[in-house]
Amino acid sequence: MEETLIILKPDCMEKRIAGEVIGRFENAGFTIVAAKIMQLDGTILREHYAHVADLPFFPDIEAFMSSLPVMPIVLSGDGAIAKVRELLGPTNSKEAPVGTIRGDLGTDMMRNVVHASDSAESAAVEKKRFFPELY
Repeated sequence: MEETLIILKPDCMEKRIAGEVIGRFENAGFTIVAAKIMQLDGTILREHYAHVADLPFFPDIEAFMSSLPVMPIVLSGDGAIAKVRELLGPTNSKEAPVGTIRGDLGTDMMRNVVHASDSAESAAVEKKRFFPELY
């Protein structure tokens, strides 16, 4: 079984759709391995978004992602990384098809409900970042 990390973003929490989103993953056969609610700060956000932290739009990401508590979750399942990303749809919710989480529930590129690891390598790093007590 493969594990991946997702983060239910502030827009998901604000809209009170966390249960619906989690339910979609559970209905697809994924098991929740770990979950918690936490408030993200600049330190963890600069680490998590290091690949864009020097770009002009990073302050917008930082403001959004620290605006409300988020819910990091480790999911386990066969081919979890690819299957989770398929359930989510494209990063830009405006381009995501109906039936995907982002297509049904997201708004745009940033307010797209859920972050998901994009590779086994990033999943390993992100699990350690958000669940250091477990990984």
